[in-house]
Amino acid sequence: MAGNTFGVAFCVTTWGESHGPALGAVVDGCPPGLELDERDVQEWLDRRRPGRVRSSSPRREDDRVEILSGVFEGKTTGTPIALLIRNRDAASVDYEDLRNVFRPGHGDYTYSKKYGLRDHRGGGRASGRETVARVAAGAVAAKILAARGVRVYAFTRELGGVVATDIRLREMDRNDLRCPDPQAAFRMAERLEEARKDGDSLGGVVEIVVQGCPPGLGEPVFDKLDADLAKALMGIGTVKGVEIGAGFDAARMAGSQCNDALGPDGFRTNRAGGILAGISSGQDIVLRAACKPIPSIGKGQETVDVSGNPVQLAVRGRHDVCVIPRILPVCEAMVSIVLADHLLRQRAIEG
Repeated sequence: MAGNTFGVAFCVTTWGESHGPALGAVVDGCPPGLELDERDVQEWLDRRRPGRVRSSSPRREDDRVEILSGVFEGKTTGTPIALLIRNRDAASVDYEDLRNVFRPGHGDYTYSKKYGLRDHRGGGRASGRETVARVAAGAVAAKILAARGVRVYAFTRELGGVVATDIRLREMDRNDLRCPDPQAAFRMAERLEEARKDGDSLGGVVEIVVQGCPPGLGEPVFDKLDADLAKALMGIGTVKGVEIGAGFDAARMAGSQCNDALGPDGFRTNRAGGILAGISSGQDIVLRAACKPIPSIGKGQETVDVSGNPVQLAVRGRHDVCVIPRILPVCEAMVSIVLADHLLRQRAIEG
């Protein structure tokens, strides 16, 4: 299957399925001499791990990472880094009644049309569990960025129609949803519980902020930084839309409102979201990713089987009610991978 590798100078290939023996990533292009051990990666995986909040899947995976290559005596060697995460708690029997049925909202139908067969056990490569490999690779990218003073963080901007408006970043670590608005976080939790009891699911919006990104990252014309960031986020299965800076609101502004004025001390506003002409400006990079509701729900849905016969389906198994908060480290990982890639590409230009 093509399309499993991302990046140019910092290159990530992921592999594995939701109900296979393991998943993992191979990171190629990481510079030598970077301090790295399994604890650095594990911190990221623990944030994504299922079972940490009531609305998440009850699947119990410890997601322990094993570094198989590319690190010697605690430092990267410059050779490919192989990262392995074993599956310990797959319950494939829960999916047996889906062997010949297409689940609405999933990749079952499209995978079947593309390849002529599909792994019905949790969706195979189309499963959200594939993102564990991206997070592991993102942890390596974050080490490269940290050495340059670049920080990437994500928070819950919206969930189930509840929008965070009173943004106080210190509040993020005080609730399971990593929402910086305490009152909105409370209402979001209520909406999640309502959906869980109703056998339904909810979508949300993740906001990602990059602090300390140097100006000059990004390549004209097709490898613009914002284009690569949008591709990275849209490559996450749940994401259906990406905004950068003012985003769609920019379409409703006049040029005099949208342009970021410059003064002796720099930019006075940041409606561009830290990127101009596809190149970083040195301001904070601000992105938002719209995440659809989890398609596996307990409510009855109309679908068909592989022969085209109508079926009424209520999905069993273990599923999240909402991708938030587990999607936050995935978004951070993909943004970190893009930035590490462009940072190394810019280093090559500068010599």
